[in-house]
Amino acid sequence: MEKDIQQRSEHLPVHVAIIMDGNGRWAMERGMPRTQGHLEGVKRVEEIIKAARDAGIKFLTIYAFSTENWTRPSEEVSMIMRTFIQVLGQKARDLDKNGVRINFIGRRQGIPQEVLKAMDKAALLTRDNAGMTLNIAFNYGARGEIVDAVKSIAQRVAAGLVKPDDIEEKTVSSFLYTKDQPDPDLLIRTSGEVRISNFLLWQLSYAELYFTDKCWPEFNEQEFLKALSTYAQRERRWGGVKVS
Repeated sequence: MEKDIQQRSEHLPVHVAIIMDGNGRWAMERGMPRTQGHLEGVKRVEEIIKAARDAGIKFLTIYAFSTENWTRPSEEVSMIMRTFIQVLGQKARDLDKNGVRINFIGRRQGIPQEVLKAMDKAALLTRDNAGMTLNIAFNYGARGEIVDAVKSIAQRVAAGLVKPDDIEEKTVSSFLYTKDQPDPDLLIRTSGEVRISNFLLWQLSYAELYFTDKCWPEFNEQEFLKALSTYAQRERRWGGVKVS
Protein backbone atom coordinates (compact mmCIF):
# COMPACT_ATOMS: atom_id res chain seq x y z
CA MET A 1 0.00 0.00 0.00
CA GLU A 2 2.90 2.38 0.72
CA LYS A 3 4.17 1.80 -2.83
CA ASP A 4 0.73 2.66 -4.18
CA ILE A 5 0.75 5.89 -2.18
CA GLN A 6 4.19 6.81 -3.51
CA GLN A 7 3.11 6.14 -7.09
CA ARG A 8 0.14 8.47 -6.61
CA SER A 9 2.07 11.12 -4.68
CA GLU A 10 0.82 13.84 -7.00
CA HIS A 11 -2.72 12.94 -5.87
CA LEU A 12 -2.03 13.06 -2.14
CA PRO A 13 -4.00 15.56 -0.06
CA VAL A 14 -2.13 18.61 1.11
CA HIS A 15 -4.35 18.97 4.17
CA VAL A 16 -5.97 16.09 6.06
CA ALA A 17 -8.52 16.63 8.84
CA ILE A 18 -9.51 13.88 11.26
CA ILE A 19 -12.44 13.43 13.65
CA MET A 20 -10.96 10.97 16.13
CA ASP A 21 -14.15 9.29 17.32
CA GLY A 22 -14.87 6.13 19.28
CA ASN A 23 -12.41 6.12 22.19
CA GLY A 24 -15.04 5.61 24.86
CA ARG A 25 -17.06 3.14 22.81
CA TRP A 26 -13.96 1.07 22.08
CA ALA A 27 -13.14 0.85 25.78
CA MET A 28 -16.67 0.03 26.93
CA GLU A 29 -16.99 -2.75 24.37
CA ARG A 30 -13.95 -4.32 26.04
CA GLY A 31 -15.22 -3.89 29.58
CA MET A 32 -12.84 -1.02 30.33
CA PRO A 33 -13.60 2.51 31.58
CA ARG A 34 -14.03 5.20 28.93
CA THR A 35 -10.87 6.91 30.18
CA GLN A 36 -8.82 3.91 29.09
CA GLY A 37 -10.05 4.46 25.55
CA HIS A 38 -8.70 8.00 25.59
CA LEU A 39 -5.31 6.77 26.77
CA GLU A 40 -5.22 4.24 23.95
CA GLY A 41 -6.31 6.91 21.52
CA VAL A 42 -3.27 9.01 22.41
CA LYS A 43 -1.05 6.25 21.03
CA ARG A 44 -2.86 6.42 17.70
CA VAL A 45 -2.43 10.19 17.55
CA GLU A 46 1.33 9.78 17.78
CA GLU A 47 1.31 7.02 15.17
CA ILE A 48 -0.85 8.94 12.68
CA ILE A 49 1.17 12.16 13.05
CA LYS A 50 4.29 10.22 12.10
CA ALA A 51 2.50 8.45 9.24
CA ALA A 52 1.19 11.75 7.87
CA ARG A 53 4.61 13.37 8.08
CA ASP A 54 6.28 10.41 6.39
CA ALA A 55 3.67 10.45 3.62
CA GLY A 56 4.35 14.12 2.87
CA ILE A 57 1.15 15.62 4.24
CA LYS A 58 1.72 19.33 4.83
CA PHE A 59 -1.21 20.07 7.16
CA LEU A 60 -2.90 17.72 9.61
CA THR A 61 -5.85 18.90 11.70
CA ILE A 62 -7.13 16.69 14.52
CA TYR A 63 -10.34 17.25 16.48
CA ALA A 64 -9.08 16.81 20.03
CA PHE A 65 -11.78 18.45 22.17
CA SER A 66 -14.96 20.19 21.06
CA THR A 67 -16.91 22.94 22.78
CA GLU A 68 -19.62 20.34 23.38
CA ASN A 69 -17.24 17.92 25.11
CA TRP A 70 -17.40 19.97 28.33
CA THR A 71 -20.80 18.35 28.97
CA ARG A 72 -19.21 14.93 29.47
CA PRO A 73 -18.80 13.53 33.01
CA SER A 74 -16.49 15.78 35.04
CA GLU A 75 -14.09 12.97 35.88
CA GLU A 76 -13.69 12.17 32.19
CA VAL A 77 -13.08 15.82 31.30
CA SER A 78 -10.54 16.17 34.12
CA MET A 79 -8.72 13.07 32.94
CA ILE A 80 -8.61 14.39 29.36
CA MET A 81 -7.15 17.70 30.57
CA ARG A 82 -4.47 15.98 32.66
CA THR A 83 -3.57 13.67 29.79
CA PHE A 84 -3.45 16.57 27.33
CA ILE A 85 -1.01 18.49 29.52
CA GLN A 86 1.16 15.41 30.02
CA VAL A 87 1.24 14.47 26.35
CA LEU A 88 2.09 18.01 25.22
CA GLY A 89 4.93 18.11 27.71
CA GLN A 90 6.29 14.76 26.56
CA LYS A 91 5.80 14.98 22.80
CA ALA A 92 6.22 18.64 21.85
CA ARG A 93 10.01 18.38 21.92
CA ASP A 94 9.97 15.28 19.71
CA LEU A 95 7.67 17.00 17.23
CA ASP A 96 9.96 20.01 17.25
CA LYS A 97 12.96 17.83 16.40
CA ASN A 98 11.00 16.42 13.45
CA GLY A 99 10.10 19.86 12.08
CA VAL A 100 6.42 19.77 13.04
CA ARG A 101 4.75 23.07 13.92
CA ILE A 102 2.02 22.80 16.54
CA ASN A 103 -0.90 25.20 16.09
CA PHE A 104 -4.04 25.32 18.22
CA ILE A 105 -7.43 26.31 16.84
CA GLY A 106 -10.48 27.03 18.98
CA ARG A 107 -11.55 29.43 21.70
CA ARG A 108 -9.25 30.02 24.65
CA GLN A 109 -12.06 31.16 26.94
CA GLY A 110 -12.96 28.49 29.48
CA ILE A 111 -9.78 26.44 29.12
CA PRO A 112 -8.00 25.90 32.48
CA GLN A 113 -4.89 28.05 32.91
CA GLU A 114 -2.56 25.06 33.31
CA VAL A 115 -3.80 23.70 29.99
CA LEU A 116 -3.34 27.06 28.26
CA LYS A 117 0.18 27.23 29.65
CA ALA A 118 1.04 23.82 28.16
CA MET A 119 -0.51 24.81 24.83
CA ASP A 120 1.39 28.11 24.64
CA LYS A 121 4.66 26.42 25.53
CA ALA A 122 4.25 23.81 22.76
CA ALA A 123 3.24 26.41 20.17
CA LEU A 124 6.16 28.68 21.07
CA LEU A 125 8.65 25.81 20.95
CA THR A 126 7.64 24.77 17.44
CA ARG A 127 6.54 28.05 15.87
CA ASP A 128 9.53 28.36 13.49
CA ASN A 129 9.30 24.85 12.07
CA ALA A 130 8.68 24.63 8.33
CA GLY A 131 7.69 20.98 8.09
CA MET A 132 4.20 19.66 8.64
CA THR A 133 1.73 21.89 10.51
CA LEU A 134 -0.29 20.05 13.16
CA ASN A 135 -3.51 21.87 13.97
CA ILE A 136 -5.00 20.70 17.25
CA ALA A 137 -8.66 21.70 17.48
CA PHE A 138 -9.20 22.20 21.22
CA ASN A 139 -12.30 23.79 22.72
CA TYR A 140 -13.32 24.06 19.08
CA GLY A 141 -16.71 24.45 17.40
CA ALA A 142 -17.15 25.42 13.76
CA ARG A 143 -20.26 27.53 14.33
CA GLY A 144 -18.41 29.44 17.02
CA GLU A 145 -15.47 29.90 14.65
CA ILE A 146 -17.74 31.41 12.01
CA VAL A 147 -19.40 33.65 14.60
CA ASP A 148 -15.99 34.87 15.74
CA ALA A 149 -15.03 35.60 12.13
CA VAL A 150 -18.27 37.53 11.52
CA LYS A 151 -17.72 39.59 14.68
CA SER A 152 -14.18 40.48 13.62
CA ILE A 153 -15.34 41.52 10.16
CA ALA A 154 -18.21 43.55 11.64
CA GLN A 155 -15.79 45.41 13.90
CA ARG A 156 -13.67 46.36 10.90
CA VAL A 157 -16.74 47.48 8.97
CA ALA A 158 -17.79 49.65 11.93
CA ALA A 159 -14.29 51.13 12.06
CA GLY A 160 -14.44 51.97 8.36
CA LEU A 161 -11.61 49.58 7.49
CA VAL A 162 -13.76 47.27 5.35
CA LYS A 163 -16.68 48.09 3.06
CA PRO A 164 -19.62 45.63 3.18
CA ASP A 165 -19.64 45.33 -0.61
CA ASP A 166 -15.98 44.27 -0.53
CA ILE A 167 -16.62 41.24 1.68
CA GLU A 168 -15.99 38.03 -0.27
CA GLU A 169 -15.41 34.37 0.55
CA LYS A 170 -11.69 35.00 0.89
CA THR A 171 -12.48 37.76 3.38
CA VAL A 172 -14.31 35.32 5.63
CA SER A 173 -11.56 32.72 5.22
CA SER A 174 -8.95 35.24 6.31
CA PHE A 175 -10.67 35.61 9.69
CA LEU A 176 -11.08 31.91 10.45
CA TYR A 177 -8.81 30.05 12.88
CA THR A 178 -7.15 28.37 9.89
CA LYS A 179 -6.32 31.59 8.04
CA ASP A 180 -3.34 31.37 5.69
CA GLN A 181 -3.80 27.60 5.40
CA PRO A 182 -5.31 25.61 2.53
CA ASP A 183 -8.70 24.05 3.19
CA PRO A 184 -8.68 20.32 3.99
CA ASP A 185 -8.66 18.06 0.95
CA LEU A 186 -9.66 14.99 2.93
CA LEU A 187 -11.74 14.48 6.07
CA ILE A 188 -11.43 11.17 7.91
CA ARG A 189 -13.92 10.14 10.58
CA THR A 190 -13.61 6.97 12.61
CA SER A 191 -16.12 4.80 14.56
CA GLY A 192 -18.78 4.42 11.88
CA GLU A 193 -20.51 7.76 12.47
CA VAL A 194 -21.39 9.54 9.23
CA ARG A 195 -21.50 13.23 10.13
CA ILE A 196 -19.05 16.10 10.60
CA SER A 197 -20.16 17.21 14.09
CA ASN A 198 -19.57 20.97 13.93
CA PHE A 199 -16.04 20.54 12.60
CA LEU A 200 -14.53 22.94 10.02
CA LEU A 201 -17.94 23.63 8.44
CA TRP A 202 -16.63 26.39 6.17
CA GLN A 203 -13.33 24.73 5.30
CA LEU A 204 -14.79 21.31 4.41
CA SER A 205 -17.05 22.63 1.64
CA TYR A 206 -15.26 20.66 -1.09
CA ALA A 207 -13.31 18.11 0.93
CA GLU A 208 -13.47 14.42 0.13
CA LEU A 209 -15.05 12.49 3.01
CA TYR A 210 -13.80 9.13 4.26
CA PHE A 211 -15.70 7.18 6.92
CA THR A 212 -14.52 3.99 8.57
CA ASP A 213 -16.13 1.65 11.09
CA LYS A 214 -12.82 1.43 12.96
CA CYS A 215 -12.85 3.21 16.31
CA TRP A 216 -9.99 5.64 16.82
CA PRO A 217 -7.88 3.29 19.00
CA GLU A 218 -7.99 0.81 16.08
CA PHE A 219 -7.08 3.38 13.41
CA ASN A 220 -3.41 2.63 12.83
CA GLU A 221 -0.91 3.62 10.14
CA GLN A 222 -2.21 0.95 7.76
CA GLU A 223 -5.75 2.33 8.05
CA PHE A 224 -4.46 5.86 7.45
CA LEU A 225 -2.60 4.81 4.31
CA LYS A 226 -5.77 3.06 3.16
CA ALA A 227 -7.64 6.36 3.47
CA LEU A 228 -4.94 8.17 1.48
CA SER A 229 -5.05 5.49 -1.20
CA THR A 230 -8.83 5.84 -1.49
CA TYR A 231 -8.48 9.61 -1.80
CA ALA A 232 -5.86 9.22 -4.53
CA GLN A 233 -8.33 7.28 -6.67
CA ARG A 234 -11.07 9.89 -6.47
CA GLU A 235 -11.70 12.60 -9.02
CA ARG A 236 -12.25 16.03 -7.53
CA ARG A 237 -14.42 18.47 -9.48
CA TRP A 238 -15.10 21.32 -7.00
CA GLY A 239 -18.66 21.59 -8.26
CA GLY A 240 -17.73 21.36 -11.92
CA VAL A 241 -17.84 18.52 -14.44
CA LYS A 242 -15.17 16.41 -16.04
CA VAL A 243 -13.99 17.72 -19.38
CA SER A 244 -13.06 14.99 -21.87
